Amino acid sequence: MRTLRWGLAGASDIAATRMIPAMRRLGHQITGVSSATDGHAAQYARQHDIPYYTSSVDSLVCREDVDAVYVSTINSLHCSHTLRAAAAGKHVLCEKPVALTLTDAWSMVRACEAAGTVFGVNHHLPCAGTHREIRRLVAGGAVGQPLGVRVFHAVQLPERLATWRLTDPAAGAGVPLDITVHDAAVVNGLLGQPVDAVALGARQGPWDAAVDDAIMSVVRYEGNVLAQTHDAFTVRYAGTGLEVHGTEGSIVAKDVMTQDPVGSVLLRDSSGERLLDIPGRRDLYEVALDAFARAVGEQAEPAVTGVDGVRALAVALAVQAAASSGRRVPVVTEPVTGG
Repeated sequence: MRTLRWGLAGASDIAATRMIPAMRRLGHQITGVSSATDGHAAQYARQHDIPYYTSSVDSLVCREDVDAVYVSTINSLHCSHTLRAAAAGKHVLCEKPVALTLTDAWSMVRACEAAGTVFGVNHHLPCAGTHREIRRLVAGGAVGQPLGVRVFHAVQLPERLATWRLTDPAAGAGVPLDITVHDAAVVNGLLGQPVDAVALGARQGPWDAAVDDAIMSVVRYEGNVLAQTHDAFTVRYAGTGLEVHGTEGSIVAKDVMTQDPVGSVLLRDSSGERLLDIPGRRDLYEVALDAFARAVGEQAEPAVTGVDGVRALAVALAVQAAASSGRRVPVVTEPVTGG
C-alpha cells in the first residue's frame, strides 16, 4: 500500500477524532494543517503534533511535502478549497457533503479531472464491512428484485457539534446535508438512479435552530423502488438500521449507520432467517484511506468517487427542497451547465 503525505484543509473535529488517528495507523504522514486563523491552526497543530500550520489554504496546498489534501472545512468552503488543491496538482479527499450546490460539485469533479488528480468524498458508510456485505447480497440477488428500503438514522447530535449545523443555513446547516446525504451514499449504491423525493421536516430539539433538525423522506428510485428515511439530530436511544425488502427476501441490518465497525446483518427468505458473518470489520476510515491511496498509486477508484458524492448530494438537496416546499421534487444528478 502506498502511503501519502497529507495536508489538512480544516482543523476539524472529524479530522481530530477519526482521520488523523486512521492516517497514522496506516503510516501516512500529516505534514500541515490550515485553519481560519493562525491562532487556531497553531493550537491544533500543537495538539496533534503537526509540523506546519497556516491560515492560508493556498500556502498549504502548494507545499512540496503535501501529496493529497483532506478537505474538512465548513461545508460552504469545500468547493473553493478543492479547486485550489486541484489547481496545485494535489489529490483531494473531501468531506461530505461534497458541496452545497450541484454546480459547485460538478466544478470540483471537472477540476480534478482536468488536473489529473484523484478526487474522493469521505462518505464513511459505504466502507463498512456490513454495507459491503449488503451490497454484495443485493447485487447477487439474495432478496430478488428490490421493492423498498428503510433507513433509520435518527440520532442525538453531540453537544460539541451543536453549532453551525443548527444555526447557519448558508454554511450547509440542517439534517439533509449532514445525515440524509450519508443515507443516499448507501442507498444509491444499492438501488441505482434516484428519481424524486417527498419529505416533511420539523424542529424538535431543545435549541434555537434555524433549520429542521428532524426529517422523514421517501425517495423513489428507478423501477419504482421506494426508500424511506428517518433522519434527526434529536433522537437519543433509537439505534440505527437499514432494511432492504425484495421479492425473494429481506435484509435487516441493525446499528449499521454509524462511524464504527459494528452492527449485525440478518437475511430472511423462504429458507428461514440467518445472522450473517461479516468479513472485513475494519475501521471505516482506514478502509477509505486505503482505497484512496490505491487510487493514487494504481489508477483505481476511491471508495466513494467525486461523482458518487455528487449523486448523494443531489438526493439530499431534493429532500431538503421537498421538506421546504411540501412538494414532490425531482432528483437532478446530471452535470449542471455553466458550473
